[in-house]
Amino acid sequence: MDLVFLKNYLLPLVGSFLISVILTYLISLLALKLKVVDYPSLLRKIHNHPIPLLGGWAIYLTFLLLTVVFYQSGLLTDGKIQLLQIIGFLVGGGILMIGGALDDKYRLKPLVQFISPVLAAICVIIGGITIGYVTNPLGGVLQLNQGLIAPVLVFIWLLGMMYTTKFLDGLDGLVSGVAVIGSLVLFLVSLFWDVPLSGTSILSLILAGSALGFLVWNWHPAKIFLGESGSLFLGFALGVLAIISGAKIATALLIMGIPILDVAWVIVRRIFKEKKSAWVGDAKHLHFRLLDAGLNQRQAVLFLYLLTLVFGVASLFQQTIGKLISLLILVGVMMLLAWWVINRYKKKS
Repeated sequence: MDLVFLKNYLLPLVGSFLISVILTYLISLLALKLKVVDYPSLLRKIHNHPIPLLGGWAIYLTFLLLTVVFYQSGLLTDGKIQLLQIIGFLVGGGILMIGGALDDKYRLKPLVQFISPVLAAICVIIGGITIGYVTNPLGGVLQLNQGLIAPVLVFIWLLGMMYTTKFLDGLDGLVSGVAVIGSLVLFLVSLFWDVPLSGTSILSLILAGSALGFLVWNWHPAKIFLGESGSLFLGFALGVLAIISGAKIATALLIMGIPILDVAWVIVRRIFKEKKSAWVGDAKHLHFRLLDAGLNQRQAVLFLYLLTLVFGVASLFQQTIGKLISLLILVGVMMLLAWWVINRYKKKS
């Protein structure tokens, strides 16, 4: 492999990893000083002492710094990614960080929390990141360039991804590890779709390294949490990268399939069965159910990593119809998993 080629792939990954490790430690000290910490005061909290929040800032600042550096090198704007798109991406991320930090500090109401994700998605749309087409499983493509179809789809897609990672953030290292796997899969997708050393591949590696550096401190027992901003930003970033890597929405759905199905089920259960707000947190997500079934935190997280990796890698070798079949298999896996954890919990009780 060409040394220049190797250097330009290793540098964003290793550089972002090292910077993120250092920034995460410094931000944990800052969060403690500012008393922006997560107290184990709610029933669904499974840690037993205060843990600093704001960890997402380490990921975002690392991603911002390396993106600017590589933009200056000329590698990011490769003809498929424009400067305005990068600006929309970074500004949207910055809005999420500010809104999330305010929520971590002041515990904002759900309606107020919703403002920053909406603004972040709008920034991406204004920046020109769009879904121009989707592949038709029966052949050809469906163009989405007419009217408001594409912007509305981007808006819904990004909000869905943000709230998936937000709701998934319940165990040490879960969201950050899933983000590492997801961004590496999207990196591999970009190799098939893009030219070598594309902007998409470099951004995916920067995100992977940033999340991995944070994971060093976030692995159980966690020394710092993502906080609201971090959990939203990782879903936001994965959602954006899925679009700019060639509208690989089906690939991202496979990567995030289990969390997405879990979130959908939890929302339906809260609204229609329990007759309460969909935004009121509880300990009934799949990752908590795995703990109830007898797994410890590390086992539960590694198991969910494995599912993410298996379905994410499988997507690399499939066309659209194959991905749709895999999504159906994923639904079946989710149903079997739900049946298993419920039965294990009943036996334990």
